[in-house]
Amino acid sequence: MTDTVRILMCAPHHYEVDYAINPWMEGNIHRSSRDLAEAEWNQLYQVLKTYAQIELVEPQPGWPDMVFTANAGLILGDTVVLSRFFHPERQGEEPYFQQWFEAQGYKVHLLPKSLPFEGAGDALMDRGGQWLWAGYGFRSELDSHAYLADWLDVEVLSLRLVDRRFYHLDTCFCPLTDGYLLYYPPAFDTYSNRLIELRVPAEKRIAIAEADAVTFACNSVNIDRVVVVNKASDSLKKSLSERGFSVIETPLTEFLKAGGAAKCLTLKVTETHHQSPQLSTIQSRVIQLEGHLLDSGLVNRVLDTIVSGGGSFQVLNFNLGAQRLDTSAAEVKVSAPDGVVMADIMGQLIDLGAVSGEVSSDAKLAAVTQAGVAEDDFYATTIYPTEISVAGQWIEVQAQRMDGAIAVTHTPTGTVARCKLLRDLQVGESVVIGSEGIRTKRNTTTLKKAATEEFSFMGAGVSSERRVELVVEQIAWELRQIRDRGGKVVVVAGPVVIHTGGSKHLNQLIREGYVHALLGGNAIAVHDIEQSLMGTSLGVDMQRGVSVHGGHRHHLKAINTIRRCGSIANAVEQGVLRSGVMYECVKHNVPFSLAGSIRDDGPLPDTQMNLVEAQAEYARLIEGADLILMLSSMLHSIGVGNMTPAGVKMVCIDINPAVVTKLSDRGSIESIGVVTDVGLFLSLLVQQLNKLTGTYGVS
Repeated sequence: MTDTVRILMCAPHHYEVDYAINPWMEGNIHRSSRDLAEAEWNQLYQVLKTYAQIELVEPQPGWPDMVFTANAGLILGDTVVLSRFFHPERQGEEPYFQQWFEAQGYKVHLLPKSLPFEGAGDALMDRGGQWLWAGYGFRSELDSHAYLADWLDVEVLSLRLVDRRFYHLDTCFCPLTDGYLLYYPPAFDTYSNRLIELRVPAEKRIAIAEADAVTFACNSVNIDRVVVVNKASDSLKKSLSERGFSVIETPLTEFLKAGGAAKCLTLKVTETHHQSPQLSTIQSRVIQLEGHLLDSGLVNRVLDTIVSGGGSFQVLNFNLGAQRLDTSAAEVKVSAPDGVVMADIMGQLIDLGAVSGEVSSDAKLAAVTQAGVAEDDFYATTIYPTEISVAGQWIEVQAQRMDGAIAVTHTPTGTVARCKLLRDLQVGESVVIGSEGIRTKRNTTTLKKAATEEFSFMGAGVSSERRVELVVEQIAWELRQIRDRGGKVVVVAGPVVIHTGGSKHLNQLIREGYVHALLGGNAIAVHDIEQSLMGTSLGVDMQRGVSVHGGHRHHLKAINTIRRCGSIANAVEQGVLRSGVMYECVKHNVPFSLAGSIRDDGPLPDTQMNLVEAQAEYARLIEGADLILMLSSMLHSIGVGNMTPAGVKMVCIDINPAVVTKLSDRGSIESIGVVTDVGLFLSLLVQQLNKLTGTYGVS
């Protein structure tokens, strides 16, 4: 076997680290020794001569990295795919390698100049399954893999690199004879590791530790049962020996300064494979974006989503608006290693407002065959207004909310699409599956208004440093505007409102017509009623701030009192309950919903202990809301946020940063979160409303 193995090398006569194009070069510029590099290269050359026939390409001045011949191209049989180097510092090597390949009689394929691919540094034949492992993420683009599959007639498995230190596949991945694999799992994303595990049996996978990875143990030359490596730990050498491999160490420290070792310094030119009927699974889609792409940061979010999701992109067209308020448009080609990854990426891109650029892409529908159950690949909805294409017509999805499915029914008057929770799906309906024929609409009008109006609602964000007074000024102004035009404000409140003394301010908001629905749990009502009846909250005297004797039982007494009356409304009518938040709701016909939980005492007769019914009540009460004010109630605030469509302004006030961050992560530009004490916030809000009206006071 050894007399048939041919390896291409290039002497390091012009080798030097005089620029930095990978992390290993950083800090090593002009610190390499050419004499030592020559000595180390010659030692590797002599070792490999024992097992293979070595051929040489002439080194060229000005191109110090030509010594790393693994990146010259990819050879299978008599065909070569010439490299297209990512960095200009190496692009000058291409014609010299092309000349050598053509002189040897190889058929040379040239990739588009704008499509980086760095040869056998990023493409390695499996030694057992006869497929090609191809890396991408830093130096090679995913789109190049489709060309490899076509030109070389080989199945291509795409692996995404995620650690900058391992910028080429051969720095962290080494297929060995008989289907064994030497690799460093943390260099790859989750999808790639899963793919490796599916293709390579556990008994043949040799996962190395970081200590071996950073000395480039994977950057080895494997010839039959011999592994030539810069350095390997005793444990790694033992592991390889147990599998029948012998390890030869030959120091290559000077080349490590440039990010390479044994494999980088060699190119196997006698690589062969058996043809496989299965080729590349890479998929590509074209998406279109329109809106304020730059000032909203949408372009960056889209491209980051593609890359972080395991795909790659090519910007086909980008038309930038001439003026600041003009919209821009972009057309982007998205590639993914297979259909599963593509579906996940496309789902996220649609959430960001991307539209498929494919012609005649109607939404795909699947019938509901079991009530409350959808097909596994159903489209999960977002907060943003959504449309689906049916028979070439865009149909608006009704009752928009997060984390639902799109149910489609055909009626005599036309097709109806409605956002529904999974539990509400009925046999006879269809659900939208996949990501085709779907588009979400972002509120570019809001963005324009924010840029032009002198006084506009604050943009999305979370801050504990932003002056609370400034936020309160804008919220008070919004509340006044909504009330005066007959709009709707929903308050979601937790018991902290009562504990911090904020109830008197919330009472005033209700009395003055600023609150049109109240959502909460059993606790806020219990502690509000406890305070009204006994002057305590959780047994603490609200006037003096001290615990009272026997106060730990006060909340139970409050529950018992209301249960005796039959309901909160009955307690008000009977004169038992004469003040407080719940009293004001009853007296001013403000509807409320109390959602119960397993930890509730009592509960109050008004508390809805059926979770599904409680969710339905919440959803009904937030319909038509213009603004939702969330006051220190984590679970209820997050729950309301998930069922609220885009376009509804949301203000989350909480002393816990995690709560406001969670709400801000919904992505709505109409939402803000402020980290502060809710009692202080309500007090400032009342004061600001007093300034606006001149008559508003707190009793």
